[in-house]
Amino acid sequence: MTYLNINLKLEELTEAVLNSDMNTLMKTLAITVFNAYMEEERHQFIQAAPHERSDQRQDYRNGYYERQWTLSIGTLKLQVPRTRSGEFKTELFERYQRNEQAFLLSMMEMVINGVSTRKVTKIVHELCGETVSKSFVSDVMKRLDPEIEAFKNRTLTHSHFRYLYLDALYIKVREENRVVSKAVYLAQGINEANKREIIGF
Repeated sequence: MTYLNINLKLEELTEAVLNSDMNTLMKTLAITVFNAYMEEERHQFIQAAPHERSDQRQDYRNGYYERQWTLSIGTLKLQVPRTRSGEFKTELFERYQRNEQAFLLSMMEMVINGVSTRKVTKIVHELCGETVSKSFVSDVMKRLDPEIEAFKNRTLTHSHFRYLYLDALYIKVREENRVVSKAVYLAQGINEANKREIIGF
C-alpha cells in the first residue's frame, strides 16, 4: 500500500474552505458567535437586562448598526450593538486580529465534532481571553447546531471531483491539563475548475 504525506498549510486550507460549501458554514458560525459575544459585551456594560429596573443600570440599549468585516474566510455582515449614550465600544475587532488562526481552527473543530459547551467556551476564551456565562454558551449552541447539521447532511452533487485527497491536519489541543497533538481528518476534492474544495471531515 502506498502512503502519501501531504502537509496542509493554513493558506491552502483557507483556499479550500473558500471554494467549498464550508465557506458559507464558517461565515454563518463566525457571525453567530461574534454577534452573540458583542451582545454579551453590551449586557455587561449596561449591567441590566432589557426593560429591567435596576440601580446598577449604566446605560440603555439603542439597537444595532451593520458593519462589514473582511477576514480570511470572507466578508461578514455583523450587527454591532449600540447604547443610548454612545459610550459602549466592543473590543471584539481588536482582540480577534490577534487570534484569528486559533479561532478558525476552533470553528473547524466544532464543524468536525459538533457543538459542545466546552468548545464554545474555548472559542470565546481564545478569542477574547475571558470566560462567559452558561446561558450565553447555551444560546450560541442553539443557533449553531442547525447550521452544522445542515453542512454535514448536504449533498455533493453540485460538482464532479476529478481527484480526491484524504489527509490529516495535526493541531495542538489541551486535554486533561496537558497539550497533546490531535488529528483532524480532511476529505478534499479537486473540482472541474481545478479548485480545491473541502468535502468533509
